[in-house]
Amino acid sequence: MPRRLAPHLLLLLALAGCTHSREVVAPPNSDRPTDTWRSLVTEDDRGRLRHWRTSWTDALASAQPANAAAIGREGALLDPDAALPGARLPSGDYRCRWIKLGAQGAGNGAFTIYEPRTCRIAAEGSRLHFTVLDGPQRPIGTLFPDTGRRMIFLGTLQLGDEALSYRYGRDRERDMLGLLERIGERRWRLVLPAPHFESLLDVIELVPSR
Repeated sequence: MPRRLAPHLLLLLALAGCTHSREVVAPPNSDRPTDTWRSLVTEDDRGRLRHWRTSWTDALASAQPANAAAIGREGALLDPDAALPGARLPSGDYRCRWIKLGAQGAGNGAFTIYEPRTCRIAAEGSRLHFTVLDGPQRPIGTLFPDTGRRMIFLGTLQLGDEALSYRYGRDRERDMLGLLERIGERRWRLVLPAPHFESLLDVIELVPSR
């Protein structure tokens, strides 16, 4: 865990308002049962969504000089215009491969691929719940319907051996905003523009485990 995040972990354990993982995103207001991601998203994440293409362009420009061949081999996964109709994906377990593009600070690589991890999609009405189940960094949150070509992810980041999660909107540095898109037959990606740590853009490939 990054050393500068340790105070946040202490705060996490002390807060009475901490929630279990399936309560990361606030449930719909009973007075407004049609709440969508637009009614829950923070202003900071509205900005990240608004500038997602700029984040992608900057990340590729940072990573390509030394990694052009590796980026090319990823094909549609790293192509910002590769989204296909039918973004919603079925419930179940997935193999999730995480790629970080661009670097924040000299100590981080501009192109990093992590070993596949196990993640899970669970249906919650029109929404989907997304959880990365292992690894030192674990996004967890909710996928909301948006357009035919994308769903919107609002969630938070669990670190290390944390068993609890911040509720979305409580800690700006833990909040995550993403775009879920289909890019092939039984193949999706979750794009996380302008993450707060390490990289300029994160892309998580999702392929059904079976």
